[in-house]
Order: sequence, then C-alpha cells, then structure tokens
Amino acid sequence: MNLKQAAEKEMKRMEEVFNDLKIINKRKADEFYSFSENYFEDGKYFFKKGKYLEAFEAFIISWAYIDIGIKLGLFDVSKNVRKYFTS
Repeated sequence: MNLKQAAEKEMKRMEEVFNDLKIINKRKADEFYSFSENYFEDGKYFFKKGKYLEAFEAFIISWAYIDIGIKLGLFDVSKNVRKYFTS
C-alpha cells in the first residue's frame, strides 16, 4: 500500500466514524469534537493538494481525539465502528 492509498483508507474510515458518532456529553465533548473535526477537514484539504503524508497524519490525529473521547465517555460509536478504536 502506498502513502496515497493509506491516506485514502484513513479518510474513508474517519468518514464512517463521523457518520456513526454519538455525542454523549455535549458540553464536555465540544472541544474534542472540534479538534477532531478540524484535523479531519485539514486532512481532506491536504489529500486534495496531493500532500498525502500530511493528510495521513491529520486523519490519525482526528482519530486519536475521538478515541480519547470514547475512553472518557464523551462519545459513543456502534459495535461496527468500535473495531477501529482501542477503547
């Protein structure tokens, strides 16, 4: 798998996550969600510009914020999507 394919895989995974994500505690989750969403949008921008390493990194950081939010009880995802996380 090359870098472009890896970035695209992460982008698709995060699209699935955002479509499935449920916010449990909106007040506490806002900052985590905002950071994750911003990194995801940055990743899409970098991907369109052909900056695949930067895109990949941004998607992974986006994922990390959601993973931490799940562990803290701020977010929830279905069993189908939970397989992507360490929580």
